[in-house]
Amino acid sequence: MNANEKTYILSGSSASKLGVLDLIIGCLYKHECYAYEIHTFDDDDVERFFFRVEFRYIGAGELAEESLRSQFGDRAEAFDAVWDLRDSSTPDKVVILVSKYDHCLQDILHRHSIGALNIEIPAIISNHPDLKRLAEWYNIPYYHLPITAETKPQQEAAIWDIIQKVDADLVVLARYMQVLSDDMCKKLHGRAINIHHSLLPGFKGAKPYHQAYEKGVKLVGATAHYVSKDLDEGPIITQGVEPVDHTYTPDRLVAKGRDTERLALAKAIKMHVERRCFLNGNKTIVFPGH
Repeated sequence: MNANEKTYILSGSSASKLGVLDLIIGCLYKHECYAYEIHTFDDDDVERFFFRVEFRYIGAGELAEESLRSQFGDRAEAFDAVWDLRDSSTPDKVVILVSKYDHCLQDILHRHSIGALNIEIPAIISNHPDLKRLAEWYNIPYYHLPITAETKPQQEAAIWDIIQKVDADLVVLARYMQVLSDDMCKKLHGRAINIHHSLLPGFKGAKPYHQAYEKGVKLVGATAHYVSKDLDEGPIITQGVEPVDHTYTPDRLVAKGRDTERLALAKAIKMHVERRCFLNGNKTIVFPGH
């Protein structure tokens, strides 16, 4: 495949009905599109069929994208399909929420700068001013929105206003140390990702790695998940885990934990923007990626 050749992603879910594969492949065939990567999963529990197809146009001229959308949409109605067609070269707009810890933010910004994440970052929002210089280094607008218990509704309203103004596709909580309200979680359903360490629920509260050290923990890790009103219990996208031993002091445990957090979060963002994640009730369907 030519590196400059335009590629597309068709993804979504439908009722588990005879003919759904013909719907997908038939429409692509009629529009002279070659599907070079296909993933499907049939969930018997909910009788839904999940699909993700990467394809390229091999005909003359350019793909008649509106015709493909129209034909697929007309036929998809009979299958109760929820679907998305995306030009792979179009980056998702990602708003990042962060507090004082910078390891996840640093990692996302670096990956974005070298093209490892197909995203655009129109805004970084924080309840602290500490990371403004980092945002300025990458020439990204930084919004400092302090929060107290009394001002939480107004602060969240300001966050929501920014998200809408930049037309964000995804919101990433890169160690944002505030609990989002149920209303905000509802607004961001399916398009907000959070990261937390794997020591929950065993080691809650302050200094979880110090608690883990006292108990002689042998594994540390991180979980990246979609945001839900149940704190740190949203549908899981990906997890990372690393072995540790008796030589790991609390500081070394913290460092190892931060490494797993940034890697898990970056992977989850990549899976989401490549349309490899599908919400399926309280769980996610995640197709493999490169």
